[in-house]
Amino acid sequence: MPMFELIESISRWALNVINQSGYFGIFILSVLESAAIPIPSEVVVPFSGFLAQQSRFSFYLVVIVATIANTVGAFVLYLISLKGGRWILEKYGKYVLISSHELDLADRAFFKYGSKIVFIGRILPVVRTFISIPAGLARMNFSKFILYTALGSLPWNFILALIGFKAGENWNVLSLYFRKFDFVIIGIGLGLVVWYIYSHLKQKGLNNE
Repeated sequence: MPMFELIESISRWALNVINQSGYFGIFILSVLESAAIPIPSEVVVPFSGFLAQQSRFSFYLVVIVATIANTVGAFVLYLISLKGGRWILEKYGKYVLISSHELDLADRAFFKYGSKIVFIGRILPVVRTFISIPAGLARMNFSKFILYTALGSLPWNFILALIGFKAGENWNVLSLYFRKFDFVIIGIGLGLVVWYIYSHLKQKGLNNE
């Protein structure tokens, strides 16, 4: 199944969950999205904002529920990385060109910039989900991680819910633009990964000469 069709299928399923389960559906979907399960928040929250305009939900409760859920989901990913991520990466990281030295650098970077990275990352499409992984690997202070995750998630959810609320029945048209933007971010990310691997291999080749 092509990626776009897969996302469309997931989106339709997510909308049905919200229609059937209300705030609980918003909570579960937002938890899954922040735990790196491919649930598009660009669909879930704007649709919930639209339903708030129709008086089915409270606008502010939508924002609060989604923000709490994002924090819970991010915590799950953080905990997995904290408890098992380092061991897994040290054992298998060599296959993707990650060394113990680079993990140590990540630890030091998060010790110095962790709070800023998590806060800023939570308001960027795509990045917002995966920022929990390096935070867990770097053993970022738990209280700070939760605080900055919540603070970063709040404006994101407020803006998405407001878009759905103001756009009314046209909310879905706007969500398509968000998803296209996601693909751009993913494309840039993949390009950086390819560049990194190429540079890494090239440097190793020079060192072996």
